[in-house]
Amino acid sequence: MLLEDYFDFLSPDDIRIKGHRIGIQDVIKYYLSGYSPEEILEELPNLNLEKIYAAITYYWGNRVQIDEYIFRLEQSQEQHYQEWLKKEHSEVIARLRSHLNEYLLRSQYLIN
Repeated sequence: MLLEDYFDFLSPDDIRIKGHRIGIQDVIKYYLSGYSPEEILEELPNLNLEKIYAAITYYWGNRVQIDEYIFRLEQSQEQHYQEWLKKEHSEVIARLRSHLNEYLLRSQYLIN
């Protein structure tokens, strides 16, 4: 089995572990945060050690490209989040925020 056979390359910005909705970046982020493969398995129990090691091996063989891939994903996620913050939210969200603000004001009043 080739190393690339462990992944589904759905688009230039979507690489998943074959048979899962888990992206290669999910494994690599844990790995780069100091998690061992066994600890990654505890966090992502739907995988197995073979797939985790495949992701790590692929990362080291394609480090520059995967680092750029993760950077693009983080930029895209941040951009989507900022756009979401700016958009008009539904009435339900507005009511929830209103109730939260009222709760916080009451809580603050009770503390003082």
